[in-house]
Amino acid sequence: MAKKVYTDYFFDEPAFNTHDGGYIPLVTPKVAPQPLAVPPLLKPDKQTATDDYYTVKAEASETQFLPGKKTKTWGYNAGFLGQTIVFRNGKHTHIDLKNALPELTTFHWHGLNVPGPITDGGCHAPVYPGKTNHIDFDVMQPAASIWLHAHPCPSTATQVWKGLAAMVIIKDDVEDQLPLPRNYGVDDIPLVLQDREFHEDNQFNYRADYDPDGVQGHTALVNGTVNPYFDVTTQRVRLRILNGSNRREWRLHFNDDLAFAQVGSDGGIMPSPVYMTHLMITCAERDELVLDFGKYQPGDEVTLMTDDTPLLRFRIKDYTPDDTTLPEHLVDIPEEKPTPGLPVRKITMDGMDEQVAMDGKKFDMQRIDARQKVGDVAIWEIRNTNSTKNGMVHPFHVHGTQFRVLARNDGPVYPNEHGLKDTVGVNPGETVRIQVKFDLTGVYMYHCHIIEHEDGGMMAQIESYDPDHPKTYHLMDMETLTKAFAEEQGVKPEDVWMPGM
Repeated sequence: MAKKVYTDYFFDEPAFNTHDGGYIPLVTPKVAPQPLAVPPLLKPDKQTATDDYYTVKAEASETQFLPGKKTKTWGYNAGFLGQTIVFRNGKHTHIDLKNALPELTTFHWHGLNVPGPITDGGCHAPVYPGKTNHIDFDVMQPAASIWLHAHPCPSTATQVWKGLAAMVIIKDDVEDQLPLPRNYGVDDIPLVLQDREFHEDNQFNYRADYDPDGVQGHTALVNGTVNPYFDVTTQRVRLRILNGSNRREWRLHFNDDLAFAQVGSDGGIMPSPVYMTHLMITCAERDELVLDFGKYQPGDEVTLMTDDTPLLRFRIKDYTPDDTTLPEHLVDIPEEKPTPGLPVRKITMDGMDEQVAMDGKKFDMQRIDARQKVGDVAIWEIRNTNSTKNGMVHPFHVHGTQFRVLARNDGPVYPNEHGLKDTVGVNPGETVRIQVKFDLTGVYMYHCHIIEHEDGGMMAQIESYDPDHPKTYHLMDMETLTKAFAEEQGVKPEDVWMPGM
């Protein structure tokens, strides 16, 4: 029986960012092709059978993106972006979070199910310049591609733009047994998709580029590489794709419409592979693809595109023929029934530009907007109140959990949304129903992941609580945050520029 191959992007075309008034088209830079940078794996400080120990350092550096002067950048154990961190399901993990930057930052583990708000690393967990904070946690979730990024509200977008984002890979015994490529750097490749604008002397200037609906640039970066190529030495290649952009959506396809299999989404491996020729990925989503280059010959070249712009050229080299096929079923995801008697939580994502809000309100770091008991399985309905004529897709993200997407406007979900997710794109005028359970206590944020929107106030907080063990939390406040930035920048608090506020 022939496999069904999907050939459209699923999302509503009138809401594509190409229709934004402030849309910035990608321009292919006139520079020589560069080998794709594959981030090295971060070496543990120590490992035992039960525990892993890491040091993650946020640091300032310079990066050679373009001919001429190097660009001033930030990264994690790297000049830009970061080394890839590997966790193992079931292990106790210890991390020293070291801040070698000139200003405070936070370390948010996007997609990791850990206690909030401190271990989760949102705005309530600042690490000040020259300081080191320590966290430890149990890894308790299936194999997945997640990520680390700065989250110091309302300067998240600024710090991510400078480079604070890194891929994190979770491994487990189930994924180990699947017929998937897993030789990191050879046939298992992370792809962090971003865009940047380069100003005088090749420097970033976030303030000059600022747009409250999301900052974009003319130059595409893949793992921080401009105009990259990758030499294919195996017939099958696995791509772990992260949309690490502040705003841009990526509509991916190959120049010859090569079909590929999506095998994973945000929360890990999907129940079954989904075959397609076109894939749209919104901000913060992750998609794992398996490519089969068996129809090509050494010397051939096939190009990954976004819309009409080439992103990454795959140069086919000699490889050993591989007849491995993907099974129709990959993993089991346990079905959980909603907790009886719980009301449906209704959430709206409202507005655009400076008017963005969540449930009609701007974010307040000290306000708890909702509560949900640990272990309860709740239904949330997320509605994008933007106009269907000129609105935009809002990617909705929840910290501290992986959810299931149940319905779009009471109809079916997209074919590649049957796995676990922590981010889901919601079309203008659409209501998306999700099923949410928190396994750990904490205060967690939920927000639009167009980063300028979350900085601008399209964000709220929920407390996951245990009624038998009530907790109180010290939450960051804007006055403390502003004073800290002012001191670090050597200006008066009233002169601190924090976009979105």
